[in-house]
Amino acid sequence: MSKATPRTEGKDDAAKVKAKAKDRVKKVGKKGKKAAHDPNTPPALLDFMVREWEPRGGGAPEPIAHVETFRGRRDALSKKYPAETLIVPTGHEKVRSNDTYYRFRPASDFYYLTGNTEPDCVLVMTPRRGGGHKSVLFVEPNPGKTDATFFTDRNKGELWVGPRLGVEESQARYGMDECRALADLEKFVRGLRGKVTHPTRLLRGFDHAVDKALRKTKRDKDFATALSEMRLVKDAVEVGELEKVIASTKRGFEDVIARLRIAKSEREVEGVFNLRARVEGNDVGYGTIAASGQHACTLHWTKNDGHLSASDLLLLDAGVEGDSLYTADITRSLPIGGRFTPEQRTIYELVLKAQREAMKEVKPGADFLAPNRAAMRVLTEGLVALGILKTSVEESLAEDQQLYRRYTLHNVSHMLGIDVHDCAKARQESYKLGKLAAGMVLTVEPGLYFQHDDLTVPERFRGIGVRIEDDVLVTDDGVRNLSANIPVGADEVEAWMSEVWAR
Repeated sequence: MSKATPRTEGKDDAAKVKAKAKDRVKKVGKKGKKAAHDPNTPPALLDFMVREWEPRGGGAPEPIAHVETFRGRRDALSKKYPAETLIVPTGHEKVRSNDTYYRFRPASDFYYLTGNTEPDCVLVMTPRRGGGHKSVLFVEPNPGKTDATFFTDRNKGELWVGPRLGVEESQARYGMDECRALADLEKFVRGLRGKVTHPTRLLRGFDHAVDKALRKTKRDKDFATALSEMRLVKDAVEVGELEKVIASTKRGFEDVIARLRIAKSEREVEGVFNLRARVEGNDVGYGTIAASGQHACTLHWTKNDGHLSASDLLLLDAGVEGDSLYTADITRSLPIGGRFTPEQRTIYELVLKAQREAMKEVKPGADFLAPNRAAMRVLTEGLVALGILKTSVEESLAEDQQLYRRYTLHNVSHMLGIDVHDCAKARQESYKLGKLAAGMVLTVEPGLYFQHDDLTVPERFRGIGVRIEDDVLVTDDGVRNLSANIPVGADEVEAWMSEVWAR
């Protein structure tokens, strides 16, 4: 009997362990998504995996930088929509191929209000009885290594993608009034249906489940517009972040210039610049345009599969996106061999003259389109002088003609910030047809593009594409070029390339 009892107890213990492990397998369910090449996971392994881990410690995390700025933005939004429930999701990871995902980048409005960069989260601002809103952030919990999903869930498991911050930690980190687990979101959203006392506004297009759960209204569209228009005027924190990424972008351009001594392809240019973006920031702010020769005449050339020739120009349109998600947007047209040909210099200096005239029109109270009108007049005058446009300047510029656009193709400005084309859902009367105001940041980027097969263009100019782009801040008394330390004059560019090559 003395020997039989331990054996019986051992069997009982083993049975309990096995039962618990099976229960864990059931609980994992669909969360434990597997790929075709993943091995089977027996219950004994699951049980072994969740035991004997050191508890998480360290206390509450430090608040994010500028946590009060993010709270101030939520307060400003709250004042705009008293007694309404406001919902702003960040979105989810997107499939790149089969079971692999693109690196996540949060929705811009969500980040602007929270500073949070984790996927799947949802900000809900609920009205308080005494006025204002309570900010509630729904986030993915972090159960640590006591739940088998840390090992079995290849999409969210800690051993696959790293730890999530967790519920309590997120509240401290992002300065929220409350944080809840994402599992509670569905019940919360269901409770909003049919509410009349507190109508709901939802930023749609980022969370399919929430979109489906709430009836679409005109309020939602107005809400998206309001969020865009909040971002039209940048605060000091935003301007500081833009200055950082512009400085980083200059270093990326110098990396490219150094590589041009030996580079053979546009793809090398892209890779060299993108390395700087990943080393010093979050990523590139948009697909790098590394367009050499006639490829420069394709506005958004991102294939970057062309050959580099010393006799051609390289149109490099690129920007570093910082960890703060603010991005630069700079273009320089560089002579790959280090010197402009006479034809290239002629077109380059015409574009530069247009940019300088456009800059003079950037000031508070000016029409947003005033810089564009100034640049287009200079370019049109140049096109007529070169014999490319066979009409008068005024006829070419006439609203019912716009003949110059065959060679200029685009306007010279767009707003810049968290998005490279920032504030895109703002009303035209607040943006394109509106007035410039102190704190706005925009690009100034005239260009001329002569297609290689354009018979209206003298043969010596065909295949030349030039764009010059800087990022500028509207100030109380005019404009400050945030990228002024990146050489732009033709002689300056040549000297800059020589200096980089001499390092």
